[in-house]
Amino acid sequence: MPAKTNRETEFGDFQTPDSLAQQVCAVVRELEPEPRAIVEPTCGQGAFLRAAAAAFPDCPRLLGFELNPEYARAAAAAPRAGVRCADFFQQRWPETFRELRDPILVLGNPPWVTNAGLGALGGRNLPAKSNAQGLRGIDAITGKSNFDISEWMLQHLLESLAGRRATLAMLCKTSAARKVLQHAWRRDLPLARAATYAIDAASHFGVAVDACLLTCTLAPGASRRECAIYPALDAERPATTFALRAGALVADLDAADAYGHLAGASPLRWRSGIKHDCVQVMELRPKGRDGFENGLGETVRLESTYLYPALKSSELMRPEPTPSRYMLVPQRTVGEDTAHIARAAPRTWKYLQAHASQLDGRASSIYRHRPRFSIFGVGPYSFAPWKLAISGFYKRLEFRCVGPAGNRPVVLDDTCYFLPCRTERDARVLAELLNSQAARGFFRSFVFWDSKRPITAQLLARLDLGRLAAEARVPLPTWEDAPRQPPLL
Repeated sequence: MPAKTNRETEFGDFQTPDSLAQQVCAVVRELEPEPRAIVEPTCGQGAFLRAAAAAFPDCPRLLGFELNPEYARAAAAAPRAGVRCADFFQQRWPETFRELRDPILVLGNPPWVTNAGLGALGGRNLPAKSNAQGLRGIDAITGKSNFDISEWMLQHLLESLAGRRATLAMLCKTSAARKVLQHAWRRDLPLARAATYAIDAASHFGVAVDACLLTCTLAPGASRRECAIYPALDAERPATTFALRAGALVADLDAADAYGHLAGASPLRWRSGIKHDCVQVMELRPKGRDGFENGLGETVRLESTYLYPALKSSELMRPEPTPSRYMLVPQRTVGEDTAHIARAAPRTWKYLQAHASQLDGRASSIYRHRPRFSIFGVGPYSFAPWKLAISGFYKRLEFRCVGPAGNRPVVLDDTCYFLPCRTERDARVLAELLNSQAARGFFRSFVFWDSKRPITAQLLARLDLGRLAAEARVPLPTWEDAPRQPPLL
């Protein structure tokens, strides 16, 4: 597939193949066999209008809306279709639907692009700004306020259809579908049924992303908070079901029923690895007898005082994790003054000064108004001699014991999470507990493997390790820097 232009990217231009539109309509026909009106809010060149005209020959109203005039003209060739050249974000959808008879079918393929992606392009095809997700502070700073444009569009369509007999069927990223449903459930929208059907986005659109057909059936008075997950459009039965329970998303209801009793406040606190945002300067590999080579190809000689063997996610997930690099760790606690390095390790201080421009230029605002060369995610726990650790990126629930290397504690980068341990025995006990069937079943209740970072500290903290240890009848190791956490579920 040829590279997309900025304009195509701005409008999330992934035209739906006719064959896929036909498969989608076959699925939807089982959900709503006799719609009185069919609407495609972003109809592009009309694939869904053509498929819907064939799948629902008795439907009296077939409407398409499209911003691109050229596409609108092409879509208007669909049988019985009325196509309007209109901007989704300017269209008054509650009034549009008010003019139509129930049941209404809304289907299509909204743009697959994020608001941050459009901002990078200077795109203007965006909804009016609002704090729809209710995020603030560090969540906004670290990018959690980024969202798919389709996510906002689908939420708006569902809200506009509330109170009507209607079915919404849309292609979208799987992560966006989940957020749309979470939004609908938390706002008590009247959903009678919801399901996702996995599609092969690489085959249909040439993009490597988890995608699906999201279907939502609305009916006045309905209040269902579950979504069946089908592995394919032609699957006869769902593989699992996710739902909203006690304000939190549950990824697998069966696993939640079996292991949900293990949720609670854990006596041990999960930590993330060290965040420095400057790999080329802060991570070095041994070279020669006394030297180190950084990511810039420079060979340097530094004191060992602030150098620690380090593991990244990819190395951590090997059967026997072995550090191949060192991390320069200029602080032992967040906010610690770094000026003393000049006296304690003058070569290290000279090295940091020589690369001050790269370190001062780190984009994240968390480094502002902090001592020069600051890092984050560092504390006494970072230097624990043993750790029980897991990668946040890899799609496997495998916990690894990490011990010292060369009589130095091994540190982890910020793509990893860990429990600090005093001894190897403590780490082995925790590994046995967390790799057990019960722990894996519990985490399976909540983890969504299509997420960019499926394993998070919040997910790990949901498991009450004290309760798990009690069931296994083993004493739970302790760590003095681990205050009891409030329950997250």
